[in-house]
Amino acid sequence: MSKEPEEIKDEVETENTEDTEQKAKEPTLEEQLNDTKDQLLRTAAEYANYRARSAKEKEQTYNNAKGNVISELLPVIDNLERALSGEGNDFEALKQGVQMTMDGLMAALEKLGVEQYGESGDAFDPNYHNAVMHVEDDSLGENVICDVFQKGYKIGDRVIRAAMVKTAN
Repeated sequence: MSKEPEEIKDEVETENTEDTEQKAKEPTLEEQLNDTKDQLLRTAAEYANYRARSAKEKEQTYNNAKGNVISELLPVIDNLERALSGEGNDFEALKQGVQMTMDGLMAALEKLGVEQYGESGDAFDPNYHNAVMHVEDDSLGENVICDVFQKGYKIGDRVIRAAMVKTAN
């Protein structure tokens, strides 16, 4: 079964048309480069937007944290103002007012997750305590805190201020 020249010509034209269509469907190297450049520009823009948004969120978080701390301390400030504006020279009433203010401040710090530490009799830990004095005393154990000059404060495991202590042995 031999093909006639006309049929062969039609087949070649069909194949040429299919090749041309296939080549037209495939993107050229320049088009691929332009697409890649566009993707890179979009990625860079998205990253810049992410950085700006992250910085803004960080600033808002910081301001919210400061606001929360201040709102917990405002009642203590109010109590101190009332104590200072009080008429009279009653020392016991003033002492009681200061003690109540101190209790309010400690409650506010506790709400914020701040822990107070450093008591006489505790074991000395250089991660949490700052030993400023040392005394030899056989009645106390090894590395024991015998006096606290300044209490320590921490949030979780983060030390805000180390306790200033005197140790024994």
